[in-house]
Amino acid sequence: MKSAEKKDSFLRGPKYLQVAERLRKEIADGFWAPGAQLPVERELADTLAVSINTLRRAVSELVDEGIVQRRQGAGTFVSPPPEAAPAEAGSPKGRRLVGVLVPSTTYYYPRVVDGIQRVLRDAGVGVVLASSKYDLGIERDEVRAMLDSGVQGLLLVPNLHLLDEPQEYVDDLRRLTVPYVLVERRPPSPEPDDPTSYVATDHPGGVALAVRHLRSLGHERIGHLGRLRTGTSDAVARGFDEAAALLGADVVEGAVARADIWSAEGIAAYARHCVDAGITAVFCHGDRDAAALVVAARRHGLSVPEDLAVVAYDDEVTEVGDIPLTAISPPKEEVGALAAQLLLGRMDFGSGAVSHRVDVQPRLIVRASCGAAAGDR
Repeated sequence: MKSAEKKDSFLRGPKYLQVAERLRKEIADGFWAPGAQLPVERELADTLAVSINTLRRAVSELVDEGIVQRRQGAGTFVSPPPEAAPAEAGSPKGRRLVGVLVPSTTYYYPRVVDGIQRVLRDAGVGVVLASSKYDLGIERDEVRAMLDSGVQGLLLVPNLHLLDEPQEYVDDLRRLTVPYVLVERRPPSPEPDDPTSYVATDHPGGVALAVRHLRSLGHERIGHLGRLRTGTSDAVARGFDEAAALLGADVVEGAVARADIWSAEGIAAYARHCVDAGITAVFCHGDRDAAALVVAARRHGLSVPEDLAVVAYDDEVTEVGDIPLTAISPPKEEVGALAAQLLLGRMDFGSGAVSHRVDVQPRLIVRASCGAAAGDR
């Protein structure tokens, strides 16, 4: 570490105090509203990239300052503000609040929330953040709790993939008493005049970017290692099928394989099939599965990228291995920021607000795993 870096680290103080300061600022900025529950310790520690012990010391600082409260058996909550004096005539109203519901605060969605928070903070609007943890019951309770807390708008990432009738759920949202915008979700089977506003990544378009890139590198036999029953798995799988047909890829038997969760054994079996079937490139839905495929392929005598090119989807952890992964990178912060801007418009204009259907195309980030020339990266 350089001397300047050492000095800066010293001035910032111990890690737990740095974490406490970050939490203190986020609460002051309205990221967690008064009365809101903080994520569980493990989830919050992962988000902040610190140990559980460091997080506990940081939270204890905030408890001592009265900023948060620990409730036995319930969790940690932002303390309510002290009783304010009655507002004088003509004084400004209280700060507006927006409820934000995401399935996870540790993977994919932190950057979406960053985009949301940036726009709302600039507009002087507070945020009540909640996570459904991919549980329909928790999702229902959190939406109700946010409405009870007095939010004036909602940004929702509902678990539509877990529902038997997802369009019915989207239709029922029209009964909400506050404006809302879907984020990274769109009505699955809407009527032509469906008024639902949403901002979502164009996942099929992103897959087409990947397949087109692989075809441009001369690959004909291309596979898809995919997932089942995630919020985006069906859109990604459909995108691969459409792109392969459009671009003339040779999708041989067994080249497309999808699973709820890929085990090491399952990925090893798929790598063996790539060897046997002459598959020279694979598009993987998920960085971790792509990294595991690289390892399995090399164990079966395939050199990556010379014998097998690999492109991942998500771009969350693509540079941790010894072969950095080429990836389709969803524009997460941009999606969050656009959704927040749309919601602010709906809050300002009420029933006169125009509905928007916004699809944002991902980016192709070229790294070593696809075999493109260095100048193309």
